[in-house]
Amino acid sequence: MSPTAFAHAPSIWPVDAPRAVLIARIWVPGRGPVLVRVQPDGVYDLSALALTSSELLALPDAAQRVRALTAPRLTDTATVLAATHPDHANDHPMRLLAPCDLQAIKAAGVTFVASMLERVIEERARGDATQAEAARRAVVAVMGEDLSQVRPGSPQAAQLKAVLLAQRMWSPYLEVGIGPDAEIFTKAPCLSAVGWGSEVGIHPQSEWNNPEPEIVLAVNSRGETVGATLGNDVNLRDFEGRSALLLGKAKDNNGSCAIGPFIRLFDAHFGIDDVRQCELSLRIEGHDGFVLQGSSALSQISRDPLDLVGQAMGPNHQYPDGMVLFLGTMFAPTQDRPLPGKPAGQGFTHQVGDTVHISTPRLGCLSNRVNTSDQVRPWTYGLGQLMRDLAGRQSHA
Repeated sequence: MSPTAFAHAPSIWPVDAPRAVLIARIWVPGRGPVLVRVQPDGVYDLSALALTSSELLALPDAAQRVRALTAPRLTDTATVLAATHPDHANDHPMRLLAPCDLQAIKAAGVTFVASMLERVIEERARGDATQAEAARRAVVAVMGEDLSQVRPGSPQAAQLKAVLLAQRMWSPYLEVGIGPDAEIFTKAPCLSAVGWGSEVGIHPQSEWNNPEPEIVLAVNSRGETVGATLGNDVNLRDFEGRSALLLGKAKDNNGSCAIGPFIRLFDAHFGIDDVRQCELSLRIEGHDGFVLQGSSALSQISRDPLDLVGQAMGPNHQYPDGMVLFLGTMFAPTQDRPLPGKPAGQGFTHQVGDTVHISTPRLGCLSNRVNTSDQVRPWTYGLGQLMRDLAGRQSHA
């Protein structure tokens, strides 16, 4: 999927790319995944500093260490981006991968009011898209559309819970949306995420699904948030709507987790306060001419990003290789997408061949093409092979 394949895609680069410290992983034939610093003019090997993304993020002052390193140049950036195409064979030279490796891939759910309402609607509709609009009207009639002032775990939230219980409107999604405990789940196994330019997968049996554009935090083994990137938490609304216990099947399928294009390390130019102010944009382009656009402001999140990090990792749960944490989304596409042979009013669902662009000025753009999870490139490179490749590189050092 070359850069020219995306006619309307925002730039892959942050607006201030020359001063950003951007780390990534690329596939190098004969070596496997290689940790690199990516700049508009070239790709630079960070192996002298760290062999994995996880190891690099655990270094004190990681951004400063990367800046100070005189790293060998592997190739020009344009070559890597042009090679990152879902139709290329696994041995195609130097393609871009997801920027995380050994980190656990975690996600926080129902962290925005808009998405919380849509989860309740999915549940009320029992995963049937034809029932969504009627369910939406019923939910809004009881709850209203603006719960932005309700702080999770607050006395006001407890009062709202009592009202909703009396109306028989309580839901597991409301519990994690306004209750004291956040929903934290494992999105996908480590090494399974796809990166910029790869295909993302939807289950072939799903008839109601959507992208979830999100900020993803990079957290090291000490629980320190040291960077951020973009993610697509591909979701099957029909599967999860049938039962909350189908969350794993709705969330974790081949190609259903996209992260990238780079991890931007925190430094004097970009930090957690900048993340809190990020405005995410989403653009979906269908082969049928359908276009959907939306936006999501992280400032409207119900729980602070660092609170979510603390709920995911701490005294009760350590991650010795660190984690990447999806922060959730407020964007739940409800725009109707007319489809042949189906009645109107069913809202949005993906079609094979859609392209999805998730962007924000300080992190760049993550772009992917949609296919079914049985047709995207199989996940064949696991932890065992990574360990063998790293051991081979060290033995030849």
